[in-house]
Amino acid sequence: MNKTNLTRLRKDYLMHTLSKKDINKDPLFQFQIWFEEALKNENTEANAMVLATVGKNNKPSARVVLLKKIDDNGFVFFTNYESKKANQIMENPDAAILFFWHNLERQVRIEGTITKVSDNESDNYFAERPLGNKIGAIVSNQSKVIPNREYLEHKKAETEKMFENKEIKRPANWGGFCLKPNLFEFWQGRKDRLHDRIQYRKDESTWIIERLAP
Repeated sequence: MNKTNLTRLRKDYLMHTLSKKDINKDPLFQFQIWFEEALKNENTEANAMVLATVGKNNKPSARVVLLKKIDDNGFVFFTNYESKKANQIMENPDAAILFFWHNLERQVRIEGTITKVSDNESDNYFAERPLGNKIGAIVSNQSKVIPNREYLEHKKAETEKMFENKEIKRPANWGGFCLKPNLFEFWQGRKDRLHDRIQYRKDESTWIIERLAP
């Protein structure tokens, strides 16, 4: 079997620089600047983020979810409230998210505390989803073991028939979470692995801005 020599896989980052004097004092505003640039320059979903959680067993889990809203409260995503990620959030609301934008050679790490969004916000977002996504939210007992793919397809067909020509309301076990940040790190790739890393650390109501060694 042919094996790739991973030790030889490397890339020099050459595009941009990141300086404390050039960034906004508000990390949410700085994130918006980078996010808008990512939307214009990334080939894939720029709003895809890795969500890392730790439950009561102290074992971390990570998965990719989609950012659906940014506001003064933080970063909002939606999921099944009975999923593994949701259970871990209920057990331990401290979590982290990570964005990686390959074309711009950038990462943003964000740490904070997660809470549920209001039922009204979850209802409004669910109402905007495509029909297939609504059906999928009802069909999937997310993170639970199922016997096979056919089981899922059969359940989907049954649900489509059940809701034919009917309004589909948000299931009670599905909705939004919001991560309220207390730490940001903006990472810009640089030549020779001497990357730029600027950290915003929350101290009561003030953001402390610091440069970190790469």
